[in-house]
Amino acid sequence: MIATQQNFIDGQWRASRTGETFPNVNPANREEVLGHFQSSGAEDMVEAIEAAALAFEGWRKVPAPGRAAVAARVLDAMRAEAEQFARAITLENGKTLREGRAEVAAAVSELDFQIGQAARLGGVTVPSRTEGVLAYLRRDPLGVVSVITPWNFPLNVACRKMFPALIAGNTVVLKPATFTPLTAVLLMGLLEAAELPPGVANLVTGTGAKVGAPLSEHPAVRGLTFTGSTEVGKALYARASASGIKAQVEMGGKNAAVVLGDADLELAARDVVFGAFSCAGQWCTSTSRAIVERSVLEEFTAMVVKRAEAMKVGNGLDEGVDMGPVAGRSQHEKILGHIEQGKREGARLLAGGQACTEPPLDKGYFVQPTVFDRVRPQMSIAREEIFGPVLCIIEAEDFEHALTLSNDSAYGLASSIYTNSLDKAQRFVEESRVGLCHVNMSTAYKEPQLPFGGRKDSGAGPPEAGDEGVEFFTEHKAVYVRHV
Repeated sequence: MIATQQNFIDGQWRASRTGETFPNVNPANREEVLGHFQSSGAEDMVEAIEAAALAFEGWRKVPAPGRAAVAARVLDAMRAEAEQFARAITLENGKTLREGRAEVAAAVSELDFQIGQAARLGGVTVPSRTEGVLAYLRRDPLGVVSVITPWNFPLNVACRKMFPALIAGNTVVLKPATFTPLTAVLLMGLLEAAELPPGVANLVTGTGAKVGAPLSEHPAVRGLTFTGSTEVGKALYARASASGIKAQVEMGGKNAAVVLGDADLELAARDVVFGAFSCAGQWCTSTSRAIVERSVLEEFTAMVVKRAEAMKVGNGLDEGVDMGPVAGRSQHEKILGHIEQGKREGARLLAGGQACTEPPLDKGYFVQPTVFDRVRPQMSIAREEIFGPVLCIIEAEDFEHALTLSNDSAYGLASSIYTNSLDKAQRFVEESRVGLCHVNMSTAYKEPQLPFGGRKDSGAGPPEAGDEGVEFFTEHKAVYVRHV
């Protein structure tokens, strides 16, 4: 019997007031329903926000090490149940089990780092200009924080957002993506088992259209953190700003890997294929554009095509699979539409370019790893975020031209350069207009101790992760104390 999962509000699992549910479908086999989840409405979200507001005063008074101790119990449980989480991620997201395990490992790293932040919370003491005055800065929690997470990293991003908020003394309401509610339910189960006080963390599932408004407009909400599409992120940021809510939004990308003539081409080809087709190209940091110097264009392109054609596409739970399905029907249709547009615009299709229609892949949302070359910078496939397994190879005359092409994008999330020239690498780092920059590494690489955030249409507000991860969820208070 297929289970029906519930919302988690004020320490209790409960059905939504709408009385409606939605099916969570396995993208590798749309005939397999993984469970039914609450199709909540605005009333459910308001109830969760109000529960979080009531719990805030009690939670903020718990010393930071005590708050971190709850997170540490979650961390221990997550390590113990890593395989269950990895399989759940693969089942509802589609990524391979290897990638699911990697996501769990990344979530563990994020959580482990943020737990350590509890010992470093606080402000600074500075010399006063006035005799007998103690001057210092303290950081206070915001209050209720809305946490809106994406389906491509349903566990890692949730940990990156929720736990620094909780450790800083805030209470949270989590709204997961409708493609991946199961992972959120499992995570909330760990928080419940860790004896988090009622109302401190709440979970409401459903579509953004039905439950989203209170998250950016309710007067009790004081912070909002979002990862998702640029269109939705901009709208949320505008609404939150109008409501006086502190907001950070991480949005899309059109990430470029620049490959110069002096590069290690084997390394570059391996990394570009990894960045382009991991999670079926559905990372915000995926490599979407390979900008290649003319002198090595033919050789590099042949390497990439060979690797792409050798990839095994299939159910992520199966051994030996290199790439799973895309996340759902809407993604499938959108990606195939972009591919057809690329053909119409005159790009040359070198690999893939179609849905996988042979059994049993015909039951899922599979797209072949796709490579285009002869892509001109003005083409839509070179400018729009496809968010699928599509790589565009663009010719560059030289380093200067490649740098210009790399920056010629509305997005500014991640970039990389492959070269053995220290001078060119340093120039690229200085002039690449992105939030994450790499030298001889994939555009997708990151570590928890540094901030994560994009520029231009890739992000707004302070970044997340690193020291900034906790700092965003606080507000400053300057204090002056005269000794009498």
